[in-house]
Amino acid sequence: MGATGWIRKINDWTMPLSALAAPLALLTRCYVGWVFLKSGWLKLSDWDSTLFLFREEYRVPWLSPAVAAVAGTTGELLFGTLVILGLCGRLSALGLQAVNVLAVVSYAHVLLQEGFEAAIAQHYLWGFMLLVLIVYGPGKGSLDGWIERRG
Repeated sequence: MGATGWIRKINDWTMPLSALAAPLALLTRCYVGWVFLKSGWLKLSDWDSTLFLFREEYRVPWLSPAVAAVAGTTGELLFGTLVILGLCGRLSALGLQAVNVLAVVSYAHVLLQEGFEAAIAQHYLWGFMLLVLIVYGPGKGSLDGWIERRG
C-alpha cells in the first residue's frame, strides 16, 4: 500500500472524530463566554469598586475611566452572552476578543510583570479559544447553526 493508501486509511479511521466538532465548539463557547459574562456581572454588582478600579488601576487608552468601565462591562455581558448562544458567532467572538485585548493592554503594567505568568496565560488561552471561534464559527449547535438549517 502506497502513501496515498495509508493516508486514506488513517482518514477513514479518524473520520468519526468529526462528530465531536459541534460539542467542542459548544463547550468552547460556554467556557470562554462564561468567563467574561461572570466578570461583567461582578463589575455590575459592585459598580463603585468597578469605577475605582478603572480610575486607579486599569489604564485604558483613549477613554475616560467612566466610559471605559461602561464599555468594558457592556462588552463582557453582551458579547459573553452572544458567544454562549452562538448568535452572530464570529462577530460576537471578535467583540469578546477586543474586550480581552483591551483588558491586557489596560492592565499590562501588572500582567507583564514577573510572577503574573499564570494571569497573562489565561488571557492568551481565552484569546486562542476566541480565535478558533472567529475562524471556524460557533458550530452546528449554535443559534447561528439553527438559523442556517432553517433556511
